[in-house]
Amino acid sequence: MLVLRTVSTFSLCFKRPRTDSPLQPIRASRCSGGWSSFGAKAASAGSNPASQNIPRDLPAPLPTPSRSPQGSVDCPNLEFEYGDADGHGAELAELYSYTEEPELSHGRRCFEEDFHSPVPGRRWLELDRSQQKAHIMHLLDGLEVVSRDRRLRVARAILYLAQGVFGECDNEGDVLHWSRHNSFLLYQLGTFSAFLELLNMEIEVLLSVMYLLVENIRVEQETDPPEWKTCRETFRMELSFPVHAEEPFALLLFTMVTKFCSGHAPHFPMKKVLLLLWKVLLFTLGGFQALQAMKVRRREELGLPPLPEDSIQVVRGMRAASPPAAGAELLEQQQQQQQQKRGHRSRRPLMKQDSLDIYNERDPFKNDEGGVDEEENDDVDSGIEGELDLMERDTIIPALPAQRLPIERVSFPKGLPWAPKVRQKDIEHFLEASRNKFIGFTLGQDTETLIGLPRPIHESVKTLKQHKYVSISDVQIKNEEELEKCPMSLGEEEVQETPCEVLYRAMLYNLPQYMIALLKILLAAAPTSKAKTDSINILADVLPEEMPITVLQSMKLGIDVNRHKEIIVKSISALLLLLLKHFKLNHIYQFEYVSQHLVFANCIPLILKFFNQNIMSYITAKNSISVLDYPHCTVCDLPELTAESLEAGDNNQFCWRNLFSCINLLRILNKLTKWKHSRTMMLVVFKSAPILKRALKVKQAMMQLYVLKLLKIQTKYLGRQWRKSNMKTMSAIYQKVRHRMNDDWAYGNDIDARPWDFQAEECTLRANIEAFNSRRYDRERRSEFAPVDNCLQSVLGQRLELPRDFHYCYELWLEREVFAQPIRWEELLHCH
Repeated sequence: MLVLRTVSTFSLCFKRPRTDSPLQPIRASRCSGGWSSFGAKAASAGSNPASQNIPRDLPAPLPTPSRSPQGSVDCPNLEFEYGDADGHGAELAELYSYTEEPELSHGRRCFEEDFHSPVPGRRWLELDRSQQKAHIMHLLDGLEVVSRDRRLRVARAILYLAQGVFGECDNEGDVLHWSRHNSFLLYQLGTFSAFLELLNMEIEVLLSVMYLLVENIRVEQETDPPEWKTCRETFRMELSFPVHAEEPFALLLFTMVTKFCSGHAPHFPMKKVLLLLWKVLLFTLGGFQALQAMKVRRREELGLPPLPEDSIQVVRGMRAASPPAAGAELLEQQQQQQQQKRGHRSRRPLMKQDSLDIYNERDPFKNDEGGVDEEENDDVDSGIEGELDLMERDTIIPALPAQRLPIERVSFPKGLPWAPKVRQKDIEHFLEASRNKFIGFTLGQDTETLIGLPRPIHESVKTLKQHKYVSISDVQIKNEEELEKCPMSLGEEEVQETPCEVLYRAMLYNLPQYMIALLKILLAAAPTSKAKTDSINILADVLPEEMPITVLQSMKLGIDVNRHKEIIVKSISALLLLLLKHFKLNHIYQFEYVSQHLVFANCIPLILKFFNQNIMSYITAKNSISVLDYPHCTVCDLPELTAESLEAGDNNQFCWRNLFSCINLLRILNKLTKWKHSRTMMLVVFKSAPILKRALKVKQAMMQLYVLKLLKIQTKYLGRQWRKSNMKTMSAIYQKVRHRMNDDWAYGNDIDARPWDFQAEECTLRANIEAFNSRRYDRERRSEFAPVDNCLQSVLGQRLELPRDFHYCYELWLEREVFAQPIRWEELLHCH
């Protein structure tokens, strides 16, 4: 018999409500924020214009809601597949703003004027490989001329080649094919290195070429020739391990970000810098599949058991929970149930799950006018904003009233999606409590001695050990403790020179500035932030020189501005997540160092502020004009744009990049708060529960999973009344989130939940991080542990190079330092 509380807690969540507590009707006024007024409220939560000349982005029409078999309004499932990046064409299209459309034709003219001058009418696609190489070398020679105008024209001509010579193509597929072909050719002839030397001159054009080279070479396709695979690996090594430079290319881009935020380089096209930085990290460090393969290989090297599952693959097999229903639907369903009760008075069956969910979601201490979390929403804005004053002093857009969670029949899964895990610390705590209860004393960290404990405790310990999970981080922490205790006997640590290790060593001393700069830009790009004159200007590379005059031009620019911000959020969220995951695999204290500085820079309230909006409106936003996207706009005749066509947008069910960004931000928040009670308390202080609950409306399994994880870790601090009022959410946590065998998350009496340990926890972690960085990367400290010659004859027999002045005054030195100093033999004898 296991002494575990999972089963009892699970039964608590589904306890039957009292039969003497009638379900009170829900007033129709509570559904005023339903689907009918969804679009109107979305305007208040959308992105703000950069100036008065830019209109607010119009709310995009949502798909017509469909009725589920139970009669409730249901959102469609979002057919979204999470990955490293969007499709190849979409990633190339996001490099360009719609205001850059004239630049495409300008680059084409620059190329054709030079290309057709010796032989009029010839075509690039008809040249053989040697002729193409000869022309590229001719263009590269033009980069070395003194004339700035000539260099710029050559750079634009090379950009046109990297764009796929769209003037000679008939369709989008041909443009993308020749863009990849030319990118490999340009890299093989040294174009990337040449542009790297000229990066500070014509930065915008050069960044575009570099991005096209990195993205085209990074993406693998089955039809790639063998030489391209070799070229790809060579390029990856060149970016990861610089030969001619002292630092990796990614560090140069990080430096550009900090210069931009400090005001020293406001002209930098920050969207392109961030996109290139993200793709360079993705290329050099590896994506999610590469991370999983590295983790499996690393566990084998450390002699650890294999991973129980692949997280992303498990989530792809999950079903999303239904979103909240409107109040009118709840009222209609409730009236039907009351009629059924009156018709079956003679025999009262067990209460249906639908009724149970209504009861559980309702707080009996609230009046009929309030929402589920109304009392929590009052202070959400002020709490978060207080932590963000250092970055931006503005008010957060008020959150929309929280709708109720869905009414649906809960079907219990036959098997849990995750293998349960137990930490060594959990086993120690369990045995400590058991020994105190049955024996009266403890044995420290001893988990083997079970003498004097009842038989059920033996069985419980056996079960806990069967599900014990030792992470790579646990091994790294243990090794670090041993290295700190015995630096002399264990010798110097052998550190593998990986791309991640090279990057961390290069970023180390300026890493706090990099994190602050990224979060400043993320704050400026968040849809809940207001554009202010004293904040950093992230729209410099999207706003045209002449502001729009007509309504159509204003609408087009407004869409372009919102799209620009969305791409910035996407790139920052993706690169931060990549850094955290790779640093954690490389060494846990590298991850903790980045995490602490993100927390110090108010990353947690910033992400909560991002989600304090109508998140469904953000995910279904239609800030794209598909006919103007590259490469479609280069080979197809553009239709006449109208205000109606801009309002309608495309037919996509959701915006891929916005849903991608939301999942990334939730994963970052999970990584910052996991097993960190002080940071979990920040989620509670900023009243994140109602904000996160609103995000559950998005019917996508992966996003819901990470929302439920964040709710789970703070449930013990929210109080019994909150748990009683949110039993549907508690049930979802049990169904979708991994189980920790003896985790009392639903009770609130965990031994780790003592508030006086919070500050000590962060201070201890910081001390461990500083000791790690000092031991591994501080050259002065490492010289202290160098071997020392203790042999007297060897030391005296060494020839020392003395300065010339010493030969002239050594007699004076002997008289002053040796003969004139009295020798106190008594003290010497006393010391021995």
